[in-house]
Amino acid sequence: MAKILYISYDGVLEPLGQSQVLAYLKQLAKDNTIHLISFEKADDWAEVTERNRIANDIATAAILWHPLRYHKRPSALATAWDILQGIALGLWLVVWHRLHIVHARSYVPSVMALTLKRLTGIKYIFDMRGFWADERVDGGLWPRDGRMYRIAKWFERQFLLNADYVVSLTHAAVDEMHRFPYLQGQMPRFAIITTCADLEVFRPSQNNLLPSPTERPFTLGYVGSAGTWYLFDETLRCFQLLRERLPNARLHILNRGEHDYIRERMAALNVEPANVQLKAATPVEVTHAMQEMDAGIFIIKPVYSKKASAPTKLAEFLGCGVPCLGNSGVGDMALILEKEQVGVALSHFDDAAMREVVDRLLQLTQTPDIKAHCRKVALCYFSLEDGVSAYRKIYNEITGDAND
Repeated sequence: MAKILYISYDGVLEPLGQSQVLAYLKQLAKDNTIHLISFEKADDWAEVTERNRIANDIATAAILWHPLRYHKRPSALATAWDILQGIALGLWLVVWHRLHIVHARSYVPSVMALTLKRLTGIKYIFDMRGFWADERVDGGLWPRDGRMYRIAKWFERQFLLNADYVVSLTHAAVDEMHRFPYLQGQMPRFAIITTCADLEVFRPSQNNLLPSPTERPFTLGYVGSAGTWYLFDETLRCFQLLRERLPNARLHILNRGEHDYIRERMAALNVEPANVQLKAATPVEVTHAMQEMDAGIFIIKPVYSKKASAPTKLAEFLGCGVPCLGNSGVGDMALILEKEQVGVALSHFDDAAMREVVDRLLQLTQTPDIKAHCRKVALCYFSLEDGVSAYRKIYNEITGDAND
């Protein structure tokens, strides 16, 4: 049994923390001792009923939770303060409980984890989740020639050179890191564990009373954010081209917090509001809505940092048996969609290219047993159980090294 300190800068009171942190840890805690440090936002912490529910869920799973307050402003100083808090608490936990491994989810926790390794000799997993520093540049938050980017890239180098294991979401990111000059001849041990989903939750509907596709309008689904990383205008244009083929097709958008922006872009592109259903939804409502969609769509900016990204919604859509329209230049997504024939990948953003992939998507949705095939591919690539098994293997390998 390994004794693990897991550090997440995402709060476990957030939906992301519940699906991408707790979902794994609850399984890993069955045969490992897990101490969890998370950084919780004030608004989430203020929801006392939900906080108590999740705390009880964590305790039931035998996870030892050590929540800290997340600070946002002023940005650099707030993050530095959070890092100091994490190091102090982590050092106490490592020494007092004689922990074996510190598992850091992304870059800010890795600053804490690398410090703990240098202070105590604890083994360190860099679960990188993507090229974070490059995401800040590609997202317009930092200039590429700025000090913050240079500092973050220096830390990235230290993480990669000093980690006992590196976890990447994509093969494309590992291929890119093989070209990093400072890793030539000293590549760390890598594992590729993509963004998984709980496929017991995201599964095709068992409700036989749902109308068949021939009895209702074709529904194209969009789930999640519409800004920053997403080409939402291109998404709306694909929907318009879809309606050229199926005049009664509808777009169902599930989004929180960006409805004004979405309506603004719909108006700019002359998308009729009557053809679009826009709503916020709870996690349970999202699953039920996905199950009733005929196809999913998400077009992500194909910038450098996205080589290391694996959209969670791909796993969720396929788990529900829904084929997808995505794009190339984003991790391994295009390869999975096209190779496994569970969707289509857009490589250019002109009308001719969009029209071609929309036509292919429609043909795919009419393929016999497409829902079952999408589900099968999801189980192959995105099973939470497989992700947990991969982490368990890393833990066992590292603790085995320590005991040799």
